Amino acid sequence: MGKYLKGILGPFSGLVGTVVGASWKGISVMRSRSVKSNRPATENQMKQRTAFALMTEFLNPIRDLINVGFQTYQKGLTPYNAAFKINLEKGITGVYPALTINYPQIVIGKGRLLAPPEFATATTTAARLDFTWVNNAGTDSTNGTDLLTILLYNPLKQSHVQAVGVATRSSQTYNMTVPAQWSTDTVHVWVLFVSFDGKINSESRYLGDMEIQ
Repeated sequence: MGKYLKGILGPFSGLVGTVVGASWKGISVMRSRSVKSNRPATENQMKQRTAFALMTEFLNPIRDLINVGFQTYQKGLTPYNAAFKINLEKGITGVYPALTINYPQIVIGKGRLLAPPEFATATTTAARLDFTWVNNAGTDSTNGTDLLTILLYNPLKQSHVQAVGVATRSSQTYNMTVPAQWSTDTVHVWVLFVSFDGKINSESRYLGDMEIQ
């Protein structure tokens, strides 16, 4: 039942007839009452729902990382919603109903910090990934003091592993331990750099997929 606060021309809350009154950011708003449809969903609607579900399942576990990676790229949205919008547009592939995540197109960071250089990756030791790169920071940049973050995703286990702020850009090497139960699994790898104070970040870079020893 609705409640009048200042008469028919003033704000109100709840359902009154066919309209609903509410408050949004301190502003009184009114919208039409939603009506359930008995029509079956179209194939395009089902495709959109499936894509939403896939992206939600992938991004939800890494919300903290997304909040850093998209902290300065919000475009009027929250960092998570900005990341969701970008990845929904390019990060889904396949023909409905066989939709999957398009891993090379997934973005976990958008920022103005110097982009990550090319990385070399190796799996010479069991349950470990070895990363090497060249410090591409100049004297007018961070001098290589910004910190490396790595994201791994194991589709078979449907599990993410993060290594946050684990090495400076200037260190040019890092060895990452992964779960032992991931042996022989294939993982997808992304990297980005974040300033030492955590206030700015680079764009992320997809390094490809690798089989864990």
